[in-house]
Amino acid sequence: MKLIENRNDIRTLVNIFYSKIRKNELLAPIFNGHIPDDKWEEHLSKLTDFWETNLFGVANFKGNPTQKHIAVDKNLNHTIEQEHFGMWLQLWFATIDELFEGETADKAKNAARKMSTGQYISIWNHRPEHLKQS
Repeated sequence: MKLIENRNDIRTLVNIFYSKIRKNELLAPIFNGHIPDDKWEEHLSKLTDFWETNLFGVANFKGNPTQKHIAVDKNLNHTIEQEHFGMWLQLWFATIDELFEGETADKAKNAARKMSTGQYISIWNHRPEHLKQS
């Protein structure tokens, strides 16, 4: 097994992970419906920047993932649920475990767990009040 040591390793992780996302029965409709085929390369580069910033402290990423997730949820009539984030995490962990080991791999898992929870809470908090009622 290999360590996550540089941007190329992150690019490999991100590309393989999102190739799984784009084929996943639960997640593919969301991602493929919001990212046109001709924008995937750009999106993967931005996600590589995101993870390079998070894992190595390299200040490459610029953007607001929370606002993007809120907008996608709104666009989908507020139907993104915890199961979507759970599947995302399962695929992320599985991809890391297939390719990498070590401290940075663990850091990538822990960061993803925290981010997915934060993203879902942000989505929930930005939903119309009538949708938050049980």
